[in-house]
Amino acid sequence: MREKTRQVMVGSVPIGGGAPITVQSMANTDTRDAAATLAQIGALSEAGCDIVRVAVPDQAAAEALFTLVKKSPVPLVADIHFDYRLALKALEAGIHKLRLNPGNIGDERKVREVVRAAEERRVPIRIGVNSGSVPRHLLERHGRTATAMVESALEHVAIFERLGFYDIVISVKATDIDLTIQAYEELSRRVPYPLHVGITEAGTKWFGTIKSAAGLGALLSRGIGDTLRVSLTADPVEEVKVGWAILSAMDLRRRGPVFISCPTCGRTEIDLEGIAQEVENRLGDFPLPITIAIMGCVVNGPGEGSHADLGICGGKGVGMIFRRGEIVRRVPEEELVDALVAEANRLLEKDRG
Repeated sequence: MREKTRQVMVGSVPIGGGAPITVQSMANTDTRDAAATLAQIGALSEAGCDIVRVAVPDQAAAEALFTLVKKSPVPLVADIHFDYRLALKALEAGIHKLRLNPGNIGDERKVREVVRAAEERRVPIRIGVNSGSVPRHLLERHGRTATAMVESALEHVAIFERLGFYDIVISVKATDIDLTIQAYEELSRRVPYPLHVGITEAGTKWFGTIKSAAGLGALLSRGIGDTLRVSLTADPVEEVKVGWAILSAMDLRRRGPVFISCPTCGRTEIDLEGIAQEVENRLGDFPLPITIAIMGCVVNGPGEGSHADLGICGGKGVGMIFRRGEIVRRVPEEELVDALVAEANRLLEKDRG
């Protein structure tokens, strides 16, 4: 069961309060290049990204937000560090959310200006603590621990609460999975605010995917997390795909098909590996949230795949197409993928009436 948190609105997208877990990513283009950034935002949106964050390192990037916000198909988050004037300009541009730690801004007068402007526009602010950015005084007191990360986040939270601002989202990320889990577990017990979860600096596409799946899976299975980002050294579109795959695998949110397939063994008499890859390539963007099973033999065939909407069961140079455990037809191996795709398209036609 998911932890109950307060809800904030990021544009038209709700976070927390039982709303669907959202998938986020961050553009890696130069924000000052509005055309390139919009192209990437469009690609992220098409992949299923609910919210996109952009870096705002200077006034030129802040000025570009006027164009980005106006043309973006999804809500945008401005990533701000140190200069409160960038936050004010981002809010003026209509940004939907800020990522900003008030303790890094300077005196309280500057923070109060940002809070007032955010409050007027009903814009939430995410406090983001990474294990490598914990203040020295907390490291000296607690060491490099989950408690140090949580206390750092709570110091920032206290500043906002003192100013009467409560539209807050919090993240406490580390590249170490255990440390991240401990920090989020402690934080979830101490605050009512929605939590943005992720394993920071997870790594390259392959290893980072595994690391993110392990860490996010552990958190989400504990009911912790209202929005997520998978952090990969890769095209940000891959982050979105992995995020959705994690949610789908945990049956928390679905977009497109889920593929299941057996690991093959000595009984397999078709090219199951090649067939499974071709099915995923051809139906990966299929619009319906169906389950597709690719099974190598009768042992793992319609029986174990009976919960699937569609499937393949291999034989010797032939295979069967089945639908919810019922065999539809028998076809030669070389026609299996085409036959499965045809069945999927029939489901799509039926769904569209």
